[in-house]
Amino acid sequence: MKDDNLSIGALAKQVQCTVPTIRYYEEIGLLPHATRAANGRRYYGDADHMRLLFIKRCRDFGFPIEQVRNLVSLFEEGDRSCVEVRDVAQEHLSAVRAKIAEFRQLEASLVAFVDSCNTACCGGTAKDCTIIEDLSSTAGPASAAGCGGGASMGVPADTPGFISLKRR
Repeated sequence: MKDDNLSIGALAKQVQCTVPTIRYYEEIGLLPHATRAANGRRYYGDADHMRLLFIKRCRDFGFPIEQVRNLVSLFEEGDRSCVEVRDVAQEHLSAVRAKIAEFRQLEASLVAFVDSCNTACCGGTAKDCTIIEDLSSTAGPASAAGCGGGASMGVPADTPGFISLKRR
C-alpha cells in the first residue's frame, strides 16, 4: 500500500468495510485511534491498513470480538507461540460445531412440523394446523413427546402445559 495518508473513507473502500465499522473498532480498542491532521480528519497508514485487513478476516470467519482482540495481539506480537493461535481457532471451531448441531436439531424440528402438517392437516384451516398446535404448546423441543411436543404428536390439547391459541 505504501500510503500513510489514507482517509477513513479510502481505507474503508480498500478493506471493503464501512466507515462506522472503522470508528467502532477504534472505539473498542481493536484499531488504534488514527492520526489526525490539523483540520481534524483521520489519516491511516500501512500498519492500520494491515491491522484492519486482519481484523476483517477474523470477523469474516466469525470470530467474536474478544477472540479477535486476542488474535490481533498474537498477530502483532509475532514471538508468541503458534499454539496460542491454534487454541483460539480451536475454541472457535468448537463453538461453530455446537451451533451447527443446534441448527441440525432445528432443521429436524422444522422437518417434523412440515411433515406433520402435510400428513395431518394440509389444505385445512389455520386453526386446525398441527404446526400452530405445536407452536402453541409449552412443551419444549426437547420434551418427552419429541419434536414439536404438541397435539400433532398425539398429545391432546387439554394436556397440562398445553396452551390453546384463542383466535378472534
